Amino acid sequence: MRTAEIGRYGSAALRILAVAAVYYGSARLGLLQQLVRGQVTPLWPPTGVALAGLLFFGLRVWPGIALGAFLVNLSIGPSAVAVLTIAAGNTLAPVCAYLMLGRAGFRDELDRLRDGLALIFLGALAGMLVSSTVGTSVLVYSGALEQSDFWPAWSVWWTGDAMGVLVVTPFLLLLRRARWPLAARPTRWIEAAALLVTTAFATVLATSTNSSSLLFLVFPCLIWAAFRFQLAGAAPCALGVSTLAIHAAAVGSGPFAGGDLFSNMVTLQAFNGAAALTALLLAAVITERNETHDEIERVCARLSEIVSRIEPRGGWNDFPPAEGGTRPRPPERGR
Repeated sequence: MRTAEIGRYGSAALRILAVAAVYYGSARLGLLQQLVRGQVTPLWPPTGVALAGLLFFGLRVWPGIALGAFLVNLSIGPSAVAVLTIAAGNTLAPVCAYLMLGRAGFRDELDRLRDGLALIFLGALAGMLVSSTVGTSVLVYSGALEQSDFWPAWSVWWTGDAMGVLVVTPFLLLLRRARWPLAARPTRWIEAAALLVTTAFATVLATSTNSSSLLFLVFPCLIWAAFRFQLAGAAPCALGVSTLAIHAAAVGSGPFAGGDLFSNMVTLQAFNGAAALTALLLAAVITERNETHDEIERVCARLSEIVSRIEPRGGWNDFPPAEGGTRPRPPERGR
């Protein structure tokens, strides 16, 4: 019994450390594209990692999120109290998002429209209000930010955390259930490769020219991915598109050249949000439609099997003839 308990506690500790390590590593990647005070980025992958970890393992891994958030902010926070407070906000936000998703009946498969809407409005937009408000308030009260910079920094923080949930969490949920498609035809592989190349080319072209109207070239690729591959195609394409767009905004190229922080953030996050919503919701709708179609086919097959087992009943010609050698006449139908 004691050995079983040690093994259980050891497994829980390994999961907590794994979540902390992945959180810290994804945070270092996110900080490469910081826009405000070296720690506020337009895409914060750790929020997606934290929410996915909670969906995978439950609330018992929240210490891993707290540990990862503390280690990340330790080197960039203005003071020890500020670091602890920001880490608490970064931990509380995905926990709140996880609890709200649980109340909404969220399923990890993201195979229903309601799951996509719950992830967007509860997991991303509502849940990340906590971390952005706590973090930005701490930076202002500690003197790291001017009071006039509160709302610009808050908007970058909030949208960055929300985008982390929208593009990273679906990708990680997909990786957990990914299986090598052994039965896939060669034409399927060719189409998948063509989709990835086309999406990358369209995104690079749209983010390397000064006209922001070319950003819409990406959406046919996302629709293609959602229709043909559902979440397996939509999640990687949305993540790649957002990453390339954020890099262009960070270096100030293409449609983000010459603009101030606020205008660039509006353009960037409007594009990223529209891309993520298009890919995620359309993939969920197509998956739900396909599953409904398959269920109808299964029900029809079962009904056909049941009907085929029923012995046919006799008609009017099977009755014995009445006295006088005549059979009963069937009832006449009314007009």
